[in-house]
Amino acid sequence: MARYKLTLAYDGSNFHGSQRQANKRTVQGELEKALTKLGWTGRSVLISGRTDTGVHATGQVASADFDWSHTDNELLRALNASLPADMSVQSVRAVDAKFHPRFDATSRCYHYGLFCQPLRHPIREKFAWRVWPAITGGALANAAKQLIGTHDFSAFGSPTTPRGTTVRTVMKAEWIQASEDEWNFEVQADAFLYRMVRRMVFVQVAVAQGKVPAEAIASSLAKQLPIGERSDECHGATATLPSGLAPAHGLILVKVEYRE
Repeated sequence: MARYKLTLAYDGSNFHGSQRQANKRTVQGELEKALTKLGWTGRSVLISGRTDTGVHATGQVASADFDWSHTDNELLRALNASLPADMSVQSVRAVDAKFHPRFDATSRCYHYGLFCQPLRHPIREKFAWRVWPAITGGALANAAKQLIGTHDFSAFGSPTTPRGTTVRTVMKAEWIQASEDEWNFEVQADAFLYRMVRRMVFVQVAVAQGKVPAEAIASSLAKQLPIGERSDECHGATATLPSGLAPAHGLILVKVEYRE
């Protein structure tokens, strides 16, 4: 019996998120079905973190304990032969039996794509958020800089456990202009709150459209809250921030990093 680290890519459009749910199609469920076809008898695979309905991935990480008598590459090919077309395993590697894809991760990296056009675009909108009125790149850049560092991000998401901390460390937050009307947000942190990236993007777009003053971000991050408390329950930290989330279909989990 060996533990295998599996790097996954998937189009989240037709998945109800990554975590297994009863009577719903999920990434974990499809992976476990494919493993079972190959003789896996485990109860559950482990996943590095939850992605919401509609969120995509190119670097999601899972692990499974499996008695496999062939090579890692043969397991890779066998799994991909059993998985649906909107999901694949990008790499397979035998790892230490204590490896945990969630708790051993040192950082996660997400990308979020958007473009500015007044008219719908059925193709581009599959993997990016169409924003209008148009935004300015300079305003996005200034907004992103305020997110870097260790802060209480309770105004930007929910804790991952009932009494979990809302403090996170963001190492990178940067907007890159891919074309005249297209921007990509790259953000890396030690961990993320539920829906934190989508909330970050929504607020930054509101700032770049002139709907919210840029200092509202710094103000929300300056209010350090007790563990388990939300900013809308204490000190009114969200009063100057707009409510809402960027759509899920623009978000991609790109990479989960580990110590060697």
